[in-house]
Amino acid sequence: MFKTRLLSGIVLVIIAVLSVAAGGPVLFAVLLGISLVGVNELYRAMEVHQKGFGPLEIAGYAGTILYYISLLWNRTEDLSVMLILFTLVLIMGVYVFYYPRYRAEQIMAALFGVIYVAVMLSYIYKTRNLEGGAWLVGLIFLSSWGSDTCAYCVGMLIGKHKMAPVLSPKKSVEGGVGGVLGAALLGALYAFAITGVNPTDGHTPVMYAIICAIGALISMVGDLAASAIKRNKEIKDYGTLIPGHGGILDRFDSVLFTAPFIYFLASVLI
Repeated sequence: MFKTRLLSGIVLVIIAVLSVAAGGPVLFAVLLGISLVGVNELYRAMEVHQKGFGPLEIAGYAGTILYYISLLWNRTEDLSVMLILFTLVLIMGVYVFYYPRYRAEQIMAALFGVIYVAVMLSYIYKTRNLEGGAWLVGLIFLSSWGSDTCAYCVGMLIGKHKMAPVLSPKKSVEGGVGGVLGAALLGALYAFAITGVNPTDGHTPVMYAIICAIGALISMVGDLAASAIKRNKEIKDYGTLIPGHGGILDRFDSVLFTAPFIYFLASVLI
């Protein structure tokens, strides 16, 4: 199991690095594909998905695709907001014209899936489009996957006080602190490592450390939130796409939360 998980993790990192390095249409296509799979996983968990593809599910996928198309015109946020609102109207239209086929909670879950998965994940693409964005995207993964690894190691060594005993008994306060400090250290080391190839002003070790530390705090919420949904729905994993890890949402749960915040922190602080 460990070997499978390790190999899958290596493949994921390679895909992430190559996609981010390529940027543009390649990164756009990869993120759109991941978003559609992630939305599908959430729809299955939240009982939006039915046999075949129902109109509510199709409306959610259509909203996801339309939102991503709006990213190609990234000069203004107005189009993206308009298409999110259009997705709401489309979903509510399905609710009205197919009533009483769907329950209110399914309708809310359909819109939630578009925002929670597609919109939040799209900030990887937006971050990549910032000045020095090819390097800034690395902070998203360092503050999510990097902090998770650091938290796990510290928690295994000295973890005693439970962070969320009912929701995630294995996570400890000590592990959480280790994850934040570890992410800050990784951010600083990352900045040092790319100094020779990243001439962009403001990309200093201190700034990277601060952004990664804040991102690590946010990532914990994302990780626990995904766990809470699975507990409510009594499922172990969202899917089986990634051997040893589960589904897309099982691996990208914290990334979904860190991506928007890294984007805004980088925009404001750097």
